[in-house]
Amino acid sequence: MKGIVCQEIGKFQYREDLPEPPLLEGEAIVRIKRIGICGTDLHAFRGNQPFFTYPRILGHELSGIIEKVGANEEGLKPGDTVCVIPYIHCGECMPCLRGKTNCCRSLKVMGVHIDGGMRERISVPTRHLMRAEGLTLNQAALVEPLAIGAHGVKRANVTPKDTVLVIGAGPIGLGIMAFAKALKATVIAMDMNADRLAFCKAWAKVDHTIQVGDELYDLSALTDGEFPSIVLDATGNQPSMTNAFNMVGHGGTLVYVGLIQGDISFRDPEFHKRELTLMGSRNATRDDFLDVMKRISEGAIDVDPYITHRCRFDDLIQEFQGWLRPSAKVIKAMVEL
Repeated sequence: MKGIVCQEIGKFQYREDLPEPPLLEGEAIVRIKRIGICGTDLHAFRGNQPFFTYPRILGHELSGIIEKVGANEEGLKPGDTVCVIPYIHCGECMPCLRGKTNCCRSLKVMGVHIDGGMRERISVPTRHLMRAEGLTLNQAALVEPLAIGAHGVKRANVTPKDTVLVIGAGPIGLGIMAFAKALKATVIAMDMNADRLAFCKAWAKVDHTIQVGDELYDLSALTDGEFPSIVLDATGNQPSMTNAFNMVGHGGTLVYVGLIQGDISFRDPEFHKRELTLMGSRNATRDDFLDVMKRISEGAIDVDPYITHRCRFDDLIQEFQGWLRPSAKVIKAMVEL
């Protein structure tokens, strides 16, 4: 079986001798058809992905076709098009029992803690597969990154009365913007890149954009000095996440969707004066996947413009290096098998 292994920082290896996955009880063999490339893959290749070890098969934004499956409660059968929930949870710890499977104490994310989908076939627990009826393979592969944004918006309890600032106009930030707009909030996008901000306007239909520079002045002017009621930071950047405390209005909520391996500090008197609510948002749940699939199937989210780069699997190693360059202007790259 062919596949691509990230052997070490900055090095991919194309393999044709990977072992075939066994069909275990409670699992299904899925032939991978699409792999979305995300920030996690880029960070892992560069060597700055938290909680990562090498060698590793990357890839967790996945869609494919079931080849083999035994009896299962989900009603899955060979030939079904599926998307993958790549957060493998234990089902036994307190968070799992409370329905917060994304917070499982022993969570293992495919392509990060365990091998992912940059290969022809994988074995996946059936409870981590969702039939993508009515969705294209491209749409099914993009449910996962969009679900992360949907989960962050749900955590923040966004309403039509809110002014929502989304910091970071990458794929996750764009999903946050789209779902906040779907709830009829006023949405402001902030990023360093003017091209990304233009895409936020065109694709996510945000109300305002702010380019990093004089952001506090611009944000104050846009909100008449009140500042946003909700701020979601999707940068995974320590200075940005620290500075985000200064951008939340009194009584507001700050949600960290991005992740760093380090500490973040804030000034307590300011935190208390504003009575801020600080939240983390981790991955997504099955309900978030269902929500995204529904919105895509209804035409509320158009993933076609979101995919800016494509390649065949055999060309991935060559193309991947180019996608790392800012000049490539990648929003989302899609790999086809």
